[in-house]
Amino acid sequence: MAEGNPFANPSKKMIISGIVVIAVIILISKMLVIIPSGHVGVKVFFGKVQSETLDEGIHIINPIIKVSEMSVRTQQISETANVPSQEGLVVNLDLSILFSLDPRQAATVYRTIGPNYIEIVVIPQIRSVVRGATAGYDAKALYTAERELIANQMGEQLRPMLKDRGIIVEKVMLRSVKLPDILSTAIERKLEAEQQAEQMKFVLDREKSEAERKRIEAKGISDYNLEVTKGLSDSILRLRGIEATKDLAKSENAKIVVVGGKDGLPLIFGGH
Repeated sequence: MAEGNPFANPSKKMIISGIVVIAVIILISKMLVIIPSGHVGVKVFFGKVQSETLDEGIHIINPIIKVSEMSVRTQQISETANVPSQEGLVVNLDLSILFSLDPRQAATVYRTIGPNYIEIVVIPQIRSVVRGATAGYDAKALYTAERELIANQMGEQLRPMLKDRGIIVEKVMLRSVKLPDILSTAIERKLEAEQQAEQMKFVLDREKSEAERKRIEAKGISDYNLEVTKGLSDSILRLRGIEATKDLAKSENAKIVVVGGKDGLPLIFGGH
């Protein structure tokens, strides 16, 4: 009887106990799931995607459920594309798109698209929108400050398209635009000429303002002199002449001879 009982043999008992412990550990590890920060867990039960997802943290689940992690952090795609302008020229664009997976739609995205949704949906939509957006602008607009407007337009087109697929577009950035060398040189020269014209206009306006200031100043001086002249009567002039004569007569360095003048003012002849 003792030989038929495996627990009667101590060594066999230890082996069986070890197997049981290992099985329990494996079972616990299957039941315990840790979702890292910035991710959600999509649960799949016998091939069927569950609508409820697991938030970041520790969870205890059915050990036969498979959990797939999906990032909900902001991600960036850098894309380089040769696209046509309104004139039919080929322009090289370097752009970046910031986007993230909507946590509430993670299970739907996993079920309808799969974990590689970026390659299947996001990138093709970006390329389609970029080509459509640039076709409505000429090359100069892509090269100048209107780039920000074009990037915003791309974002406005992308957001509703990707939102329906559970993807949030945060920002579209048009980092650089490269035109054909001949066109780029021509645009740069034209922009330089426009800047020079604006500078010349500024100088002319400044000179015109200065001339107007001087004209107003001269008119003010003229008006002042006119008013002063009006206030100088013959009697005042005669009085000023007499006062000047008295001052000269007091001078020790001059010999003064005074005789009557034509207008009644003194005439002064001086000598050493």
